[in-house]
Amino acid sequence: MADVLKRTFNPFQENTYIVYDDTGECVIFDPGCYAQEEKDALVQMIEKHSLKPVRLINTHCHLDHIFGNKFVAEKYGLPLEIHKGEVPVLDAAPQSAAMFGLPLPSGPVSPAPGRFIEAGEEITFGRTRLKALLTPGHSPASLSFYCAEDDFIIAGDVLFLGSIGRTDLPGGDFNTLIESIRTQLFPLGDQVTVYPGHGPETNIGYEKQHNPFL
Repeated sequence: MADVLKRTFNPFQENTYIVYDDTGECVIFDPGCYAQEEKDALVQMIEKHSLKPVRLINTHCHLDHIFGNKFVAEKYGLPLEIHKGEVPVLDAAPQSAAMFGLPLPSGPVSPAPGRFIEAGEEITFGRTRLKALLTPGHSPASLSFYCAEDDFIIAGDVLFLGSIGRTDLPGGDFNTLIESIRTQLFPLGDQVTVYPGHGPETNIGYEKQHNPFL
């Protein structure tokens, strides 16, 4: 059985997730830790649960989801894993930071991808398996990660409690996002818990009935 830990970081209030199981192995999704105290908090959470990070994955590469990429990659010796369609977004991080007036440390904010994740690929660690679903619309090639055994999905900025990801950023498209939600997330089942990139978790059934965008 997989468990999910959440910590909210940076001025954008981004949710960083650690998914782990009883083997102690874990995956770090979207490390948004920006300040040093946030990086320390992430390490403390990992140590508190005696976890061993074995993969570093971005659902998508908007700035608020990648602040901690370099730190996590170097701290735990992990290659960055993303969909290849997110490379232009990752490369634009310095310009995005300048636009928001956020200073970045010298050097790249993130390492280059170490490997690319394909749509439909099975992400494995410990005894856990997650399926990578291609859910573009908020960004060009956002991925969501579905755990069928435990009925949850790490959804990035695709679907929120009562809302959806913004589509006015480069590579975003409203109709594409709605199609992603309806074809990739809704069929998973009403009981599936959604862990979004911002705000509290929700579930598919609630969003079908109450989300004004859907």
